[in-house]
Amino acid sequence: MEQNFTIKLFGFPYIFESKKEISKAKEIADFLAKEVRRVESQHSKKKINLTKDVILISAALNIIDEYFELKKEHNDLLEDISNKALSINRTLDKNIETK
Repeated sequence: MEQNFTIKLFGFPYIFESKKEISKAKEIADFLAKEVRRVESQHSKKKINLTKDVILISAALNIIDEYFELKKEHNDLLEDISNKALSINRTLDKNIETK
């Protein structure tokens, strides 16, 4: 069931539909709004005037960069766990064979 929720960007409300649980959709939207505010603030300190589109794209790229970094860390962790599990299994197999 699709539900509507509102996100405020650049001082204006935007209404979106979501098939996800509304609290999850709002959490995602709030995350985006927070990153947009961060990018906007960062550039206002540098006295650089950026369009809303550039700010949104910059925020999206920051989020995607963070996602890819977390994805890499996750894959590295899974590989490390897999290698350690394999090592443990080999050790257990050797101990079973010697008994």
